[in-house]
Amino acid sequence: MNARVAVIGAGIGGLTSAALLAARGADVTVLEKEAWIGGKARRVAVDGVEIDGGPTVFTYRRVFDEIFAACGARLDYHVTVSKADVLARHWWDDAGDHLDLFADTNASIDAVGRFAGADAARGYAAFAAEARRIFEVLEDPFLHGDKASTPLPMMWRMGLSRLPEMLAMRPFDGMWNALGEHFSDPRLRQLFGRYATYCGSSPFKAPATLMLIAHLEARGVWLIEGGIHALAKALGKLAEGQGARVRNGAAVAEVLTANGRTSGVRLTSGEVIPADIVICNGDPSALATGRFGKAAQRAVPAIPPAKRSLSALVWYAHAGTRGAQLTHHNVFFSRDYAREFREIAAGGTPCEPTVYVCAIDRGADHNAPPPAGRERLQIIVNAPANGDVHDYTPEERERCTRAMMATLKRCGLTLEEPLPHQLMTPRDWERLFPATGGALYGRASHGWAASFQRQGPKTRLPGLYCTGGATHPAAGVPMAALSGQLAARVIAKDLASMRKSRPAVTAGGMSTRSATTGSTG
Repeated sequence: MNARVAVIGAGIGGLTSAALLAARGADVTVLEKEAWIGGKARRVAVDGVEIDGGPTVFTYRRVFDEIFAACGARLDYHVTVSKADVLARHWWDDAGDHLDLFADTNASIDAVGRFAGADAARGYAAFAAEARRIFEVLEDPFLHGDKASTPLPMMWRMGLSRLPEMLAMRPFDGMWNALGEHFSDPRLRQLFGRYATYCGSSPFKAPATLMLIAHLEARGVWLIEGGIHALAKALGKLAEGQGARVRNGAAVAEVLTANGRTSGVRLTSGEVIPADIVICNGDPSALATGRFGKAAQRAVPAIPPAKRSLSALVWYAHAGTRGAQLTHHNVFFSRDYAREFREIAAGGTPCEPTVYVCAIDRGADHNAPPPAGRERLQIIVNAPANGDVHDYTPEERERCTRAMMATLKRCGLTLEEPLPHQLMTPRDWERLFPATGGALYGRASHGWAASFQRQGPKTRLPGLYCTGGATHPAAGVPMAALSGQLAARVIAKDLASMRKSRPAVTAGGMSTRSATTGSTG
């Protein structure tokens, strides 16, 4: 592949594309404005320790095994990975009762039965089977397939003989109502509804199709030594091992064009990087709002603020803990889930939020004793993506911190006070990822068509492509990597098509160039 490729942003999707295209022989340069690589998968210094600052859940390992194999490498040689027995621990009150979900489905069924009774165990078994069926129907045509603007191309690829399976995806059913078919216990409905938030969506507005996320997690959750940032660094080294160059502190100001297609990028320093292909590994909103110039602005549609995914309040803390016995992934639920999402939809932060706690120093052995002294925590509460229009005053930040700690305390976990921490708000996320309002997952998956409205790899500007968690197939670490795979595959196909183009003779006897073979300089 004799092509020059410039990748804007060193997130998971961009690094994946860079590694795969470099492995095919492309001349790849990754341009990252920050001092680190990984995008959201960064590390934050608090109280003298490094805390994972981005995604914490690592699933769908197959995707990364394939990426490393395509580059002649193995994931295990680059990062230390261990499979967790407990997927997550869930809490509702201070009575000491909690529910663990396990990597072993039968163990989860037994745990649900002990927690909520035999009917709940049967409901969970039926739910797990339905989630698995939805995942298996969609895995190849949607997660690994090409982007389609409507369901029709995907259905055509699947074939009409699989119509019953297509209907089993339940795109027209709401997730919350579908969960009610399996669970009469409101706590279980709340637990499994939470999977909609994995792609920044409300369980009250998301389609039942998103139940597949539960199966994806049930297939296995792995813990990476050093967190997801270590995985990002491994992808960076993988790309460099294939010949790609990764430059930090290299902010892109403009996507350049010539003869109707991309010709490179201009950095904020004024330096010009010539390129035949430009990949934007950022939220498409950055393109649509003109952050990279007028030509790129016309390349993708804008995402209306009302269509944005959730943002988050994220506390990076180094603190002592008392009470509830934590595992690596923990969720402490609010008492009124519907009110929580109504408050977010109205542009406010929840008065009694559901709280996710990643206890970073707790490993794969959930029976291991807690760390001595302080431990590293990443704590997340859902919030509206209004960081471009709303600032968070010190008083509001303190109020949100008190609300978060109140939920934890009600459920039996007490954090050290004052809490040594750093807090990220939607306004902080907007500064880090401009034009998003702090939305961390791109477009929300609300309604049956939302998944098909995500930006795909191709744009309206020839030579400009998109990748990352805000693009097809969805948000999350494995999905961002899948978007990188898809972008690399589409680019290779487009470049091959261009090379095969030859001058043609028209009826009038005039030799003309194909419309796909304009200058790439």
